[in-house]
Amino acid sequence: MNDKALEAIRTYDMLHPGDRVLVGLSGGADSCALLHFLCSLRDTWSLTIYACHINHGIRGENADKDENFTRNFCESLDVPLYVFRTDVRAEAKRRKIGLEQCGRDVRYDFFNRKAEELNSLIATAHTASDQAETVLLNLTRGSGLYGLCGIPPVRGNIIRPLITSTREEIEDYCRRFHLAYVTDESNLMTEFSRNRVRLQVMPVLREINPAVVSAVSACSRHLQEAGNFLRIHTKRALEEAAVPGGYRTEALRTWHPAVFSCAVRMLCEEYARIPSAVHIELMKKIVYNGGAVEIDRELFAVSSQGIFRVVRKQAAFSSGRCPLDPPNSAEIHDKKFSLSLVNIEEFNNRQKKEKFLFQNALDYDTIPLTSVFRTRQGGDCFTLCRRNVTKPVRRLMMELKIPREQRDAVVLLASGHQILWMEGVGPSRDCMVTEQTKTVLVIVREPESGK
Repeated sequence: MNDKALEAIRTYDMLHPGDRVLVGLSGGADSCALLHFLCSLRDTWSLTIYACHINHGIRGENADKDENFTRNFCESLDVPLYVFRTDVRAEAKRRKIGLEQCGRDVRYDFFNRKAEELNSLIATAHTASDQAETVLLNLTRGSGLYGLCGIPPVRGNIIRPLITSTREEIEDYCRRFHLAYVTDESNLMTEFSRNRVRLQVMPVLREINPAVVSAVSACSRHLQEAGNFLRIHTKRALEEAAVPGGYRTEALRTWHPAVFSCAVRMLCEEYARIPSAVHIELMKKIVYNGGAVEIDRELFAVSSQGIFRVVRKQAAFSSGRCPLDPPNSAEIHDKKFSLSLVNIEEFNNRQKKEKFLFQNALDYDTIPLTSVFRTRQGGDCFTLCRRNVTKPVRRLMMELKIPREQRDAVVLLASGHQILWMEGVGPSRDCMVTEQTKTVLVIVREPESGK
């Protein structure tokens, strides 16, 4: 397990020296092994490790015992522990969703809140066995390509170092290091569909192929490669179809159905939603006929005046974006920016006098005409100007220690998910002013009235 976890970290670029990591700790063998393993890297990788535990309020005294176990386990490893208590059954009833889904939503809501507070990554203990069970479960539900890809090794700020390790290998690791762990009896309850796959389906498949976990995991990796290729092609198609406020329906109508399905999935993922096959078909119809599709209570797809977009309910009929149109100013989220175009000679003269001019200057000829000013979205990436390193905007904001409450207000100049300029940071490497630059776009935030 140790070697596989290290290989997964390197292969999928999960960790870097100095990272902060919040580990989801249930007290089971998988999560205890993960926390112990990451602690073994703590000194050599200069990691800061935290743990969090959810008491779902389902199992009464046994749940309290598990909580106490995680406290003692973290204390033995000198790891700070954060505990969240809730009543998942009541919450599932309130949200009108299944118990399994509600438990997952509650967990990730808590993980994300703590990670934002701590400026940390989130590490979950999903294994190759979980991967195989997920793929089979999604297959029975009629999932498409991405459902059969299973659990991604990395998703945003979530990492899964044990994703190539089997449950048997993890239990061997626990025995080798004499790690105690608890067994959640709810894992034996066949009222949960995942448990039925684990307890009833997997044993039959092992009779056919003892290496079924490795076989299904390998299949998911191949499909992930195909899915990644499709996402790259779809990202380019979205960039070509982008206009201020959304995407040209005329372009969307020419796409292959696989590209359209991938595109709307990517747009919904920006809001942490995954559209169903029914919603995707309805979105195809409004691309041709106009109208709106309610994806859930908060998210809409809207097609009007030749533009398609996916937006939150309160913003369903407003774009929330401002086109790049120098020398006209740009206004977004109560901020106003003046835009000016100057030749390189004038820019060089001004740079001698204006200390921070370079931070607000871009090579205008490298900027796509469809670029817009907006705030951050899931999937945004920024290439650092001097280091030539591309990072997710979410992670970059964490590293820059931008306060959590200010991150959604930072204005970006974006072409699709490629960020060309970030307020307070400057231009990306793709648009920085160089010796070959002829025309410079200068972006300056105007003071608020009365200040």
